[in-house]
Amino acid sequence: MKATLLLAALIAAPAFAQTPPASIGQPFIPAPWWMKDPVIAAMGHVRTEVPANRANIGARFKKVEKTAGEAMSAVAAQVRALDAALRALGAGVVQLETTFGATPLYDQYRDKDGNLIDNEREDRIRGYSGSASVAIEVREMAALERAYRLVVAAAPTEIDDVGFRLEPGNAIKTAMAKSAVEDAARRARDAVAAAGARLGPVKIIDPSGRVCQTQVLAGWPSYGSAPPARDVIASAPASDASEQSIMVTGAKRATPASLEERADALQVRLQPPLRELTAQSCIIYGLLPPG
Repeated sequence: MKATLLLAALIAAPAFAQTPPASIGQPFIPAPWWMKDPVIAAMGHVRTEVPANRANIGARFKKVEKTAGEAMSAVAAQVRALDAALRALGAGVVQLETTFGATPLYDQYRDKDGNLIDNEREDRIRGYSGSASVAIEVREMAALERAYRLVVAAAPTEIDDVGFRLEPGNAIKTAMAKSAVEDAARRARDAVAAAGARLGPVKIIDPSGRVCQTQVLAGWPSYGSAPPARDVIASAPASDASEQSIMVTGAKRATPASLEERADALQVRLQPPLRELTAQSCIIYGLLPPG
């Protein structure tokens, strides 16, 4: 009998441990353990601006030929030349994603109202439009202008605007996290000094910042907003690149033969824009009486 009761208690224990301290919206809840003594909760919140480190270029190629195979071969030849030139920039510098398609082109006639209508019959196909869409991601900004020149030199039918985004690396993530903790400690020291108290030992360090946002008297779980962010200097190269800048001009000399030579003849200037990066952290200190 005792063994049965003990087993039942062990099975029920995990479910009991997951029960929240109160229902959402309940006016009062039990205070967490770290509020049994006087404490100060300091929220660190920092921000910086760093240049985008990813660029996306979209281009489309179209060729009209008598057969679907000829049309596809024509656009495939353009894509192969561009792919080879971009791969020559180095492993991992550029990534490509390509899709192909072919659309029949029909003879046309006008209806009684004068509207031009495709005669969509198999025996009325006059040719095919082969198409290729190329999505290019540039992962090293030092190669961005060269990659863009190669795309232009490949003579696509359409080129999209260059899109930029930031993919922060581990080094800058670590630097921002450290800055957020330092900011939380600074805010706590300033607040305690202004109140005439003294900081006690650290009770909690929460890199997510959620502990500092808990509204204990408002019902669990309820979260408020973080304090205004402090500007910090990130470990990234300074750049006056607040806006994207693109300039493309044609060459004045005779049109070169190869794709690479045509790219050399172009003048392109691209500047990655700045992107905001934030981090926050929460530190809860005990408080000591003035001494």
